[in-house]
Amino acid sequence: MFDIRLIVNEKEKVLKSLASKNFKDVSIINRAEELYNLRKKIVFESENIRAIQKQKSKEMPVIMKNGTSEEKAQIKEELKNLSEKVKSFAPKLKEVDNELEIILLSIPNKLADDVPIGKDETENIEIKKWGEKPNFSFKAKEHFDLMNKGLDLERASKLSGARFVIYSGELAQLERAVMNFMLDTHKKAGYIEVVPPILVNRETMTSSGQLPKFEEDAYKTTDDMFLIPTAEVSLVNLHRNEIIPQKNLPLKYTAYTPCFRREAGSYGKDTRGIIRLHQFNKVELVQFVKAEESWKALDEILSEAEKILQLLNIHYRVVELCSGDTGFSASKTFDIEVWLPGQNKYREISSCSNTCDFQARRASIKTKKEGEKPEFVHTLNGSGLAIDRTIVAIIENYQQEDGSVKIPEILKPYMNDKEYLFK
Repeated sequence: MFDIRLIVNEKEKVLKSLASKNFKDVSIINRAEELYNLRKKIVFESENIRAIQKQKSKEMPVIMKNGTSEEKAQIKEELKNLSEKVKSFAPKLKEVDNELEIILLSIPNKLADDVPIGKDETENIEIKKWGEKPNFSFKAKEHFDLMNKGLDLERASKLSGARFVIYSGELAQLERAVMNFMLDTHKKAGYIEVVPPILVNRETMTSSGQLPKFEEDAYKTTDDMFLIPTAEVSLVNLHRNEIIPQKNLPLKYTAYTPCFRREAGSYGKDTRGIIRLHQFNKVELVQFVKAEESWKALDEILSEAEKILQLLNIHYRVVELCSGDTGFSASKTFDIEVWLPGQNKYREISSCSNTCDFQARRASIKTKKEGEKPEFVHTLNGSGLAIDRTIVAIIENYQQEDGSVKIPEILKPYMNDKEYLFK
């Protein structure tokens, strides 16, 4: 949730930051400021009336004992009127709080000061590259031309519709191998493995920043439950409405889950193969850290995600997202883009973001040092990695001229020491 104090104290800076993130509704920011000031006025008036009520309550026993009939009747009437006035402030305050909360939930996170300014993904900045592109003596094929054994999009469409997939045989084994390899790698780095719910309530989706903005992109049940678009949703909410002792930070979690997205607005994009699916599998990384350690943690979570591709020996690059491409909840984001020789292009395989205290405010997650006041934690997330796209990367980068696919060395123990797929 956006911090109202930033709007009140740094309004022009906030407007500039949000505008560079393509949020230009100044009227909402102005209304939030109006509501904040109105709330202060209501609270001030309420406290004044309560003070008068308290004073009159102290006077009442003396008047009831020594006063005239007229004085007794007068103080009773005054206290009755004061009581009604005090009660009248509650619904006014609730109405203001409700409207202010709706507005603050709709405002995206403020950008970090060093995020490059740009309108969209075309202005993202390449930070680094790792590894070498494969050098084939033949024309590289795309993954869907190689995965003719074990990939069944036709039957998946019969079961569920377009943008669903069925893996079987070697590909099903490869999917499981990649998942276990990723989880084992992250556990070695100190991440706690979690198996969270994939069906969550509205509060959970709101706390992580998915609602209200992305409701149209989510799969929703008739009883107002949601299939998660990422395990980040469940993991961030593990400590909702909690105060985490500072000595327990950082907390690091990893989870493998199916993820579900309607992909609203992506009609016609990546219709072939398994690049863009409604149901896909992903290993997620989430950290809860002290505020002063969150930028260091962002570098660490990015490095952890990179490690997967390094161990697979697959070429990739890291890009820093510009302001116009940075997501709703993120203050700063790095994307990892893997090289796909069949497509002859880089494709996103992971996003690693620092949300600072944005999600913690929505979910009321705080930390406390002994003897000090609680403060909001910072949360970070990263894909470690998207499994289906990792399979695409393996298939395209390790393809052989005869149409088989060499299994990366790091995965062989997970594949019963098999050397090739599709042989």
